[in-house]
Amino acid sequence: MKGREFNFETGVPHRKFGHFQIENFEYLIRLRYGVGLQMTLFSFTTRASRVRAASKVFIPDFHNQFHGGSHPQGGKEVKVVQNPEAWFVKVVCTLFVYSQPWNDGCLGYLSKNLTPMIELEVVKWLNNPAFGLKFLEFSRVNFNISHSFWTYNFLLRSFCQMGLYDSAKLVFDYMRVDGHLLDSTILGFMISSFGRAGEFGMAKKLLAEIDEVVVSIFTLNNLLNMMVKQNKLEEAVSLYKENLGSNLYPDTWTFNILIRGLCRVGKVDQAFEFFNEMRSFSCFPDIVTYNTIINGLCRANEVDRGHYLLNEIQSRDYCSPDVVTYTSVISGYCKLGKMEEASAIFNEMISSGTAPSVITFNVLIDGFGKVGDMLSAKSMYEKMVSFGCIADVVTFTSLIDGYCRVGDVNQSLQLWNAMKVRNISPNAYTFAITINALCKENRLQEAREFLRELQCRNIVPKPFIFNPVIDGFCKAGNLDEATLMVREMEGKKCHPDKVTFTILIIGHCMKGRMLEAISIFNKMLLVGCAPDDVTVRSLISCLLKAGMPSEASRIATIASQDMKLASSSSLEKNAPLRINRGVHVAA
Repeated sequence: MKGREFNFETGVPHRKFGHFQIENFEYLIRLRYGVGLQMTLFSFTTRASRVRAASKVFIPDFHNQFHGGSHPQGGKEVKVVQNPEAWFVKVVCTLFVYSQPWNDGCLGYLSKNLTPMIELEVVKWLNNPAFGLKFLEFSRVNFNISHSFWTYNFLLRSFCQMGLYDSAKLVFDYMRVDGHLLDSTILGFMISSFGRAGEFGMAKKLLAEIDEVVVSIFTLNNLLNMMVKQNKLEEAVSLYKENLGSNLYPDTWTFNILIRGLCRVGKVDQAFEFFNEMRSFSCFPDIVTYNTIINGLCRANEVDRGHYLLNEIQSRDYCSPDVVTYTSVISGYCKLGKMEEASAIFNEMISSGTAPSVITFNVLIDGFGKVGDMLSAKSMYEKMVSFGCIADVVTFTSLIDGYCRVGDVNQSLQLWNAMKVRNISPNAYTFAITINALCKENRLQEAREFLRELQCRNIVPKPFIFNPVIDGFCKAGNLDEATLMVREMEGKKCHPDKVTFTILIIGHCMKGRMLEAISIFNKMLLVGCAPDDVTVRSLISCLLKAGMPSEASRIATIASQDMKLASSSSLEKNAPLRINRGVHVAA
């Protein structure tokens, strides 16, 4: 080093600085590359202007020894630290990372010179929450200093953002032991962080431990909402009851969250208990509350009770039914096939000045189609424009389904052309309904063309779309085409299901190909697709008629030992096709 020497016994440069004092002690930094270096800590006791000058002299000297040259690594200029405390922070970080254990002189010096704000900067400068926590634990034991609220806040948020919730809880415990007063903001942040990670047990434990801070209703509602969304409904209800009157003073949103969760799983009566409990907490149901519980009632086929609540809303001064309210009741009546009641609610909706939505029209069109009233369905379709509603793929799919149900497949095909003109893309159900209808009329080649078009679109194919065509070709005796379609399915990552295998097994039995039928059954077991009683009984019956009792016995043994058969299941429940159980085996 030109112009000066460095005394490795004292760690102090020989050059004398008259304008500031130096207090030094030795310590050893164990560098990554195994080189030991002695350094000096400086306690600056002069004016800021002189400190800056001193820092400019010392920092290059330290850098020169640390890197073994006058230029830093990477060829970049040294950035002079103007703030002496910032330099001190760097030195403490380096000590902590590379030099353990510390001697008494080092510990004594740091005990006298570290402040809560410097320790916060050390934790930040370490740039690693795990190191920061270790420094916090080390300094709590060895230094007579209390960490600031902001140090704990920084570590808490860092650990939560990294998903290290056990470490965050440990920091939180240290914070309480050190006597820091908690506030609802940091507590709410931790509870919400635990909830987002699905750590509901930790969130509930934290709530149980804290009694000196009232958690905001927003935080608790947010936690309840996350629990309901992650299907932790029972835990959410339990949390509500456990904290009622202590941490929890519910509002309307609280009840809406619980009512929505209960209605979603069909527990409408329990939802009504919360609905009736609202007024005892000076909470009044809003339109969201009514819509949620009306929708739950209609989904549970208790549409008349939903209709009663609709009338109740109309009598309230603070609440009025909206399009969702009316559409929920209309949809409920449509699912029950009560189209007169659904139409009456629709007319009432129009009279009240509430404009119907596309969804309103879609449920009515679908309802009329399912009861075979295509004139009314078409009338609803034509009314859409006058209310500013544009038909979508659901509208056309419902119309196509209605025409297919009444046997007017050609009219449904014309709707496909109308969709193309409007640039509306069909979905999987549009294809499935049309293909199934064509197969029922034995128009297999047209159905095959629709399947080819399906495979050219960005639609994930499902077995229930292919099964009617495969069944049609099997019944027509064209097993090669049916087998080819199964290969196409598998090529599109669409794996055959129970119905597909059963169709193929029965199809091969009808043609007298018993060995192929057995092979298909074995493949069915191999891929983990459990046969039901229809599959097993059909195959056994065909094997016995074909004079293969040993194979029939083997199939029966496999079915009784390894397969859990659902005695009441049937293929008609699994797909829109019928399989003739009276299978005739070819001679």
